[in-house]
Amino acid sequence: MIDITGTLDPAAKTPSGKRISLHKQLVDRLRDAILSGRLPSGATMTSSRALADELGISRNTVVLAYEHLAAEGYVIADQNGTRVADLTAWTENLNPDVAIEEKSNRIVDQRVEIADVSSRSVPSTDLLTPGIPSLSDFPLTSWRRSLERAVKQLNRHSLVNKDPLGEKQLRKAIAQHLNISRGVQCNADQIFITEGAQQALELCILLMTNPGDTVWVEDPCYYGVKSAFSSKELKILSIPVDKEGLIIPYELWATNLPKIIFTSPAHQYPTGAVLSVSRRLELLNQARKSGSWVIEDDYDADFRHFGSPIASMQGLSKCSPVFYIGSFSKSMYPTLRIGFMVIPERLKNEASLALSNLLKCSNQIQQMALADFIISGEFGRHLGRMRRVYRERQKVLRSSISQFFPESWILGGSAGMHLTLTLPVNFDDHSIAVKANSLGIGVLALSTFYSNRKPTDCGLVIGYGNTQKDSIPKAVSTLAELIKATPR
Repeated sequence: MIDITGTLDPAAKTPSGKRISLHKQLVDRLRDAILSGRLPSGATMTSSRALADELGISRNTVVLAYEHLAAEGYVIADQNGTRVADLTAWTENLNPDVAIEEKSNRIVDQRVEIADVSSRSVPSTDLLTPGIPSLSDFPLTSWRRSLERAVKQLNRHSLVNKDPLGEKQLRKAIAQHLNISRGVQCNADQIFITEGAQQALELCILLMTNPGDTVWVEDPCYYGVKSAFSSKELKILSIPVDKEGLIIPYELWATNLPKIIFTSPAHQYPTGAVLSVSRRLELLNQARKSGSWVIEDDYDADFRHFGSPIASMQGLSKCSPVFYIGSFSKSMYPTLRIGFMVIPERLKNEASLALSNLLKCSNQIQQMALADFIISGEFGRHLGRMRRVYRERQKVLRSSISQFFPESWILGGSAGMHLTLTLPVNFDDHSIAVKANSLGIGVLALSTFYSNRKPTDCGLVIGYGNTQKDSIPKAVSTLAELIKATPR
């Protein structure tokens, strides 16, 4: 039997009083048992029925926990059963009491003088546009109530002398949300509020790099990442991605040591890949040894369609060399320019001093309202509803695409608000996207996301967040006609 010590507690709650599900308790215990070595690599997991009987819980809870661990890469499920993945090479170095080795002569870049925030365009409302949430399903009435309560809290003192790093209540609410839903290890003092994830990324770069430093960036990746790194006189190495996320050759650590590694491990954009736990642990250990820093982008990670959201890489170790960034533009609405960055514990004081002159606590009313929205439970309920909506739309989109193209051409689908349709070698995906856009279908050309494009890197990034499911089949049929009419 699996040794996870003690029964699960149906009444377990967080310090704030929120119930902790049996599923989450089981996932956390099994994950800890694997990382600590109590469940060694290669060990066969107890059958779901036997473990359910042992713990006095439903078999479905165990099945869901095993599926979640398989999605994260902790276990492998095949016709021979479920067994622990081989993580020995990395877990033996995961000592949370060991401080990150300091090899950088400067922790915070002295060039920090201004915040260069990229201009942002108004999002498209075309059908199948990636990255746009379902605006018709946003709980506007509840959000207005939070805004009204925020306005009522205003007084003359609150109009000035605000904490430039963000509203304290919002920082506390985000820290609690990330801890519960993503496994992020942080407190409110490590949370800095920004004007979106793009500014959070740019501030991380300003803090941690000097001109000429080497950075590693996922390839493909979204435009904002390329823009942020390209504007800072950095040497950019594009690292390829497969179905398990970043593929980092071991020798690269010796020949091109990075100052920063950028990754979106829970849901890579645009491929939808999930960085496997073995690669996560390898990345953390190599970064720690090399004095490098990881920027973990929490892209679309709230919307996982099967089981709970994938746990953060940052939370794998107390001393992880990770800056964790995210925003509310996908989980709430695009014009809510509120993002956040989670600063490593040992850097928070230096970073606070450096960023206090850059961050001015803008969007104060919206920050106060968002804190109320999260604390009241409305945010959690909204996420739950949207997961169900997006799960249904993803099924319809996948089914519609499969009527015209092989299932093997479709990437992603386990999370987020888009699928990627790959196309044959040297296909002109750009011209297809342009023609589709002219017809009110907002798909994007996959090739434009690559820095080191190969002939095979062709396809379309197809969103479903803000497209009603009844409109999806016809839009896909139009796309199929455009693809069929495109010469190769």
